[in-house]
Amino acid sequence: MATPARPAAPDPVHPVDEKLPAPRLVPAALQHIAAMYAGVVTPPLIIGQAVGLDTAGQTRLIAASLLVAGLATLLQTLGLRGFAGNRLPFVNAASSAGIAPMLAIAETNAPGSRLPAIYGAVMVAGVFCLAVGPFFGRLLRFFPPLVTGVVITLIGVTLMPVPVTWARGGDAEAADFGAMKYLALAAFTLGVILLVQRFGRGFLKQVALLAGMFAGTLVAIPFGMADFGALREAPLAALPTPFAFGAPEFQPAAILSLCIVMLVLMTESSAGMLALGEICERDCDGRTITRGLRTDGIATLLGPVFGSFPTSAFAQNVGVVSLTRVRSRYVVAAAGGALLVLGAFPVLGAVVSLVPMPVLGGAGIVLFGSIAVSGIRTLSEAGLDDSSNIILVAVALGAGIIPLAAPSFYAGFPAWAQTVLGSGISAGALTAVLLNLFFHHLGTRATTAVPALKSS
Repeated sequence: MATPARPAAPDPVHPVDEKLPAPRLVPAALQHIAAMYAGVVTPPLIIGQAVGLDTAGQTRLIAASLLVAGLATLLQTLGLRGFAGNRLPFVNAASSAGIAPMLAIAETNAPGSRLPAIYGAVMVAGVFCLAVGPFFGRLLRFFPPLVTGVVITLIGVTLMPVPVTWARGGDAEAADFGAMKYLALAAFTLGVILLVQRFGRGFLKQVALLAGMFAGTLVAIPFGMADFGALREAPLAALPTPFAFGAPEFQPAAILSLCIVMLVLMTESSAGMLALGEICERDCDGRTITRGLRTDGIATLLGPVFGSFPTSAFAQNVGVVSLTRVRSRYVVAAAGGALLVLGAFPVLGAVVSLVPMPVLGGAGIVLFGSIAVSGIRTLSEAGLDDSSNIILVAVALGAGIIPLAAPSFYAGFPAWAQTVLGSGISAGALTAVLLNLFFHHLGTRATTAVPALKSS
């Protein structure tokens, strides 16, 4: 009698495509939200303050950033018929890299044109990303770690005056700007972050930044330093209104500076995808990167319609995947869905506006300082034992720090030049790219390919 054949075992599911049960999925998704939340709300908080929005306007900006981040993350993780989405555990949201150029755009425009000029430039940058994305792999050789390291370092350095201003109270025109109570609250927040980072374990250590902000806000409430006005005025549920801050304005200089930033963001996204490919043990080829960058472009193009900013990868979430080894893209999709809900309920976004400026200042020193450290880490892989590379980094960093050290340095230049060169990130990036061409491409014939990106 013949033995019945055993049914074939089902093909094992790749960890990236694994659908986890709710008891495992929900905590894993919460870790991603905790890791990224402060970064998502940072651009609207900074830009909203810079353009003079009231608490209701800032609440709308925060809600829009959360909504677009949720949509972009869902598109990235779930994919759209092979057209967009890299189908990796990849988080997309408004990037802090565009803050400094957008602040420069705001400074060169009248109050009523600040956000419209920013949004017009962001939308064109999104179109630029969609156009260049399919060919970006050929351009990566012009953005080696030597260039991207300079740019990432400058992002952190040029943003550092922002948390310093926050730590002093936020409003430079206020009579008590720089008062000791503000500095003490900022120092307390920073101290809590350091203590949690030193003695915390597991999930608590991962959310040290949020723990510090929460503790700082609690301490501020008895002293009347937390404003509950936005929480009382925010609607319970409302979708962002298209072009609520005005129709976009398209200014050539602003567009150029944001397109430069978009190149940097595309480089960062590509590096993040390569890193995730290694962590998840899934090939990340040119088509995967193209689909991922297409998602960046779509989110960047459509984001300003609702009130969001340039969208890119969140490196901290790549770190979460590496640390936890939970590689399911559905976990990150669940986090994207949660962000979507937070964006649809402005009252939840208004909770963030309760955080006093000095508390944001203490946390911002860590947040922006860590960006600079990421750039330094990238530069450490860039061959700085070569004298040409040392000169390149030195001059590019110098060009990027000029607007920070001497804000009026370009006062006599045309308006378009002030917008481009007045941003340390744009000035440093242009200098680094041009010097990289001069030292390593013009008149040279490479015998071996040098990797443009490293998944650090």
